[in-house]
Amino acid sequence: MKQLDFSEFLFSINHKPLRVLNDAIKNSKYVTLDLSEDNKELQSVEVSSPYKLGLYIDNFIKKHDALVAFGGYNEIRTIYKRSSYFNLDSDNERNIHIGIDLWCNAETPVYTPLDAIVHSFGNNINHGDYGPTIILKHKINTIEFYTLYGHLTLASIEHLKVNQIFKQGEQIAALGNSSVNGDYPPHLHFQIIKDLQNFNGDYPGVCNKNDLGFYLRNCPDPNLLLKLVR
Repeated sequence: MKQLDFSEFLFSINHKPLRVLNDAIKNSKYVTLDLSEDNKELQSVEVSSPYKLGLYIDNFIKKHDALVAFGGYNEIRTIYKRSSYFNLDSDNERNIHIGIDLWCNAETPVYTPLDAIVHSFGNNINHGDYGPTIILKHKINTIEFYTLYGHLTLASIEHLKVNQIFKQGEQIAALGNSSVNGDYPPHLHFQIIKDLQNFNGDYPGVCNKNDLGFYLRNCPDPNLLLKLVR
């Protein structure tokens, strides 16, 4: 029997969509949002302002009769130009997003899509960073991997413990607002990580073009689990 590669393995875990938000929200209520440098509409939006970018996203969701806007995997974005954290120099600019973002209201509950234990957590307070962040460890058969949840409330990590057990579908956190989540409109950054590379409570969610090949292999498309689009 042919051995599945990591992406094939992730897709094969469940034939139905796995959820990190309320499983009562149907796929039809998710709408794909383009925040890439190719979206001309963003040229008239002050994307460095969480309020103005939030208005754009809220109006987009309402226009499409949706509840959640999502997207961003392997997406080149200009929004990171506002922060020196992503732009130490022109040769090492990090502007390619390697997770998936799910845009919805602050305090929206976040759930684990699979049985898990808490690997680590932290508050990443650089401008434009994750803010409160949780990393879960999963083991299915003999395969171990991790999922990262960024832009949470401070309360989400206040009483959390390393090695704490969560069963599939249990609430692990809630979404933070712009005052704690890195200065963004409320959303969840969800990322799959094969090799955590000794990180704790943090892992790059945005990369440089020179490192893209590695990160696409190490952090496959989260839609393999979420199955929001086929």
